[in-house]
Amino acid sequence: MNFQQLRSVREAVRCGFNLTEAAHVLHTSQPGVSRQIRELEDELGLALFARSGKRLTGLTAPGDHLLPIIEKVLLESQNLRQAGQEFLAQEEGLLSIAATHSQARYALPIAVQEFRGRFPNVQLHLRQGSPKQIAQMLLDGEADVGIATEALGDYPQLVALPCFRWTHSVIAPPGHPLLDGPLTIERLAAWPLVTYDSGFTGRTRIDQAFAEAGLKPDLAITAMDADVIKTYVELGMGVGIVAGIAFEAERDLRLRAVDAGHLFGINLTKVAVRRGAYLRTFVYAFIEAFAPTLDRATIDEALGQGSSEDESAPVPRSALAQLLAHAPGADGATSPRH
Repeated sequence: MNFQQLRSVREAVRCGFNLTEAAHVLHTSQPGVSRQIRELEDELGLALFARSGKRLTGLTAPGDHLLPIIEKVLLESQNLRQAGQEFLAQEEGLLSIAATHSQARYALPIAVQEFRGRFPNVQLHLRQGSPKQIAQMLLDGEADVGIATEALGDYPQLVALPCFRWTHSVIAPPGHPLLDGPLTIERLAAWPLVTYDSGFTGRTRIDQAFAEAGLKPDLAITAMDADVIKTYVELGMGVGIVAGIAFEAERDLRLRAVDAGHLFGINLTKVAVRRGAYLRTFVYAFIEAFAPTLDRATIDEALGQGSSEDESAPVPRSALAQLLAHAPGADGATSPRH
C-alpha cells in the first residue's frame, strides 16, 4: 500500500470517476491510475469501485465506507510534512490565504502589513474567489486559511470561527433622493440596484429582506467586487448596496453612503481552516493579526471539537491503521482590524 494508490482513489472520485481527468491531476497516465487502483483493491481484497467494462461508474459500498479514511490518511501525510517543515523553519515558508474580493481589498491589508512586519521571511499567497471556491481551496489543501462571510460554516470538514460583524451600506452619488429622509426597503426597491452576485458578501440577507417585504428588487448589475459596484453607481447605473467597510469617504469622493444595517441585519465574517489540519506557528499568528480575539488557545479549542464518531472530527488513532483495520470487514457515511 502506498500514497500514490490512495491519491489515485481520491482523485478518481473527485473527477467524477473519469480516469483520464484523474491522471491529468496526478501528472501520470490513465493506465497508471487504473493500475494503482487495481493494486490497492487486490491488497485490500475488495472492490472499491463499481465498473462497466473498464469504465468506473461509482463507488461500491466498501469504497464509500473507506473513502473518508483514505482522505484522512492523505491529510495526515500533509500534516506530517508541514510539522517537519515547522521544526526546520519556524518563521519562514509559504502561507496561502483565500478570501473574497471584499475581504482581500478592505479587511485584510492591515493584518497583512502587521504579519509581514513580524514574519518577513514568510511568503504570502493571496487567492481570491467565491465563498464556495474558498471552501474548496481549503478542502483541497490549496489554502491554509479562508476568509468569507457566506458558505464557510456549511462544511463540516472545516472549522469556521466568527471574527467580526458588519453591515451593508447604500451608496449613491451626492444629491440622490435616497440620501434624504429615512431609508426604507420600499424606497430602495423603487430604484435600479447594483450589488453583489448571489453567494457573495451577505447577498443572502439582501434577498431575504426584499422577500420578507414582498418586494422584487430591480437588479440592474451584480458583481463580485465592491470596487466594480461603486464604478457603475458613479456612472449612474443604479443605487449600490455594498459592505460598509467597502465605502471609504476619503477615496470615494463621488459617492455618499447611508448605513443599511436596519434593513439587512448584521453579517458575520468567518475565518476557516480545515478540520484536522496541522497549523504552523505563523498561521496562528496571521489569524490573530486579522482577528485579535482568535488567539492560539481559542483556535485549538475549536479544532478539538467533535467526537471521534464524526467523520469530520479528528480521529483518536492513525488513519492508516483505521484503513487496515476496517478493510477486511468493510460492507458497505466584532469589527475588522483597521
